[in-house]
Amino acid sequence: QVQLVESGGGLVQPGGSLRLSCAASGIIFSIYTMGWYRQAPGKQRELVARITSGGSTNYADSVKGRFTISRDNAANTVYLQMNSLKPEDTAAYYCGALLNTIVLHWGQGTQVTVSS
Repeated sequence: QVQLVESGGGLVQPGGSLRLSCAASGIIFSIYTMGWYRQAPGKQRELVARITSGGSTNYADSVKGRFTISRDNAANTVYLQMNSLKPEDTAAYYCGALLNTIVLHWGQGTQVTVSS
């Protein structure tokens, strides 16, 4: 059974930092591109960052220079380090496992709220 379990969300003040983790099981983690997506109320889910099996990364323009995606294949885990958080970063954040650019598996999501 495939499971992607996100953790690390919470309430943070503007300018603060959070680190999200997504632990995968039931898949051959190392062959998947892993992605972080987010969905704010009333909006579509959007890509935040992706990292390929080879370690190449890409980011949404809105988070470039503030967020960093990384992976630890030995631990079957992908991370999202989020710095300089803004209120507009408030959303539910989801981990996705992709093959050929298609998300095959989703996590259940973790809420990030940026507010003073």
